[in-house]
Amino acid sequence: MLEIICCFKWVVDEAYLKPDSVGKIDLEMAEYKISNYDRNAIEEAVRLKEQYGGNVTAITVAAPDATKGIKNALSRGPDKAYFINGEGFDHLEPAQYAIILEEVIAKEIPYDLIICGEGSSDLYAQQVGPRLAERLGIPFIGSVQKVQIENKQITVERKTDEGVEVLTAPLPVLIAVVPDINIPRVPGVRDTLAASKKPVIEIAAGDLGKDYAPCLLQEELKVSTMERKCTYFGSEQEDIKAFVEALRKTGLLDGR
Repeated sequence: MLEIICCFKWVVDEAYLKPDSVGKIDLEMAEYKISNYDRNAIEEAVRLKEQYGGNVTAITVAAPDATKGIKNALSRGPDKAYFINGEGFDHLEPAQYAIILEEVIAKEIPYDLIICGEGSSDLYAQQVGPRLAERLGIPFIGSVQKVQIENKQITVERKTDEGVEVLTAPLPVLIAVVPDINIPRVPGVRDTLAASKKPVIEIAAGDLGKDYAPCLLQEELKVSTMERKCTYFGSEQEDIKAFVEALRKTGLLDGR
């Protein structure tokens, strides 16, 4: 029986990032969602439980009002959830997330396998997974696109620049999965109703070993712009000469 932990982050839904007349973005009316990459992590944890048996525990570090995210995560198949919350916990630095997760997991949650998304939809720092594994003293494998488990050993396929790499490691281990690993299920009404009956262990900031003040302060959010200069050329000889000359003027070709 496998004990699997899946980590997820509650982030702003990009569909609600709409600028005002001066290009600023107001998040007051924005909706939130489970980070896209973490949906793959939850899905893979549940699939492994269905294949090999065991239990899945979802865990998140978030602001106190992120309760909707807990229900959303549980509706996707985990058996229970840990909700570590505190004011400002939606603006922590990735290293802080890893420290808090390690403190709770090491003390309270048994595990054979921990699954994270490759990065989060907001910061995409790709730091929480490897930092958490280092603090727990277990192997870390990133960019995972396929998983098999046998005899307390995990075998994974991971993407590299050169192709696909196959690795094995003894459990316990932490893996970070890429979106190619699966297609997350869409919870139905029955799943959502069942999620309300699953246990949620809430840990407030004051219950942690020390104070975790946010390292990141978001003062303003603006839309980034990118301007492109488009010039069209024909296919005649003179057009080709004009094209080459334009490249030289921009410095993309040696002028010699």
